Amino acid sequence: MLIGYARVSTEDQNLELQLQALTDAKCDRIFSDKKSGSQTARKGLEDALSHLRPGDTLVVWKLDRLGRTVKQLVDLVSELNSKKINFRSQTDSIDTTTSEGRFFFHIMASLAQMERDLISERTKAGLAAGKRLGRLGGRRRVMTDGKIRSAKKLLKSGMVPREVAEDLGISLATLYRWIPGAASLAR
Repeated sequence: MLIGYARVSTEDQNLELQLQALTDAKCDRIFSDKKSGSQTARKGLEDALSHLRPGDTLVVWKLDRLGRTVKQLVDLVSELNSKKINFRSQTDSIDTTTSEGRFFFHIMASLAQMERDLISERTKAGLAAGKRLGRLGGRRRVMTDGKIRSAKKLLKSGMVPREVAEDLGISLATLYRWIPGAASLAR
């Protein structure tokens, strides 16, 4: 029996391409998830694994749909192998029913891990370069120096904190965070 598994990382992504490929591969049952591959608890994968019996084959469209790390992939395929269950990745041409397929699986899993590591390294390098240029990661500050001066001026003039916050287009909590004394002026 061929059991298919498809996964996308977010709810707004589409499973259609994978589902069609698994249908074309003549999978008897197809399970799917809309969750990050880094999450270990994936209901669709658990269901797919529970339906597999010795001699069956787990089919995925692409290797990275099954897991995010080399260890995760190798552990899963090793577990399948110990239960005499085969694994096939369509676009990566991996089929663990052959010794070449098992070897190629390990090579592809290592390359997938290297690609993720390179992306992480580039992201970190970009953040470090931005930091050297005076940029900080994360959202831009809502409270600029000008807004802080305006808020203090408005509070001194007797305006209540809620109105100051509305006037500046910020939340009351943000006003209190940046100007702690404003809380004592609330009426």
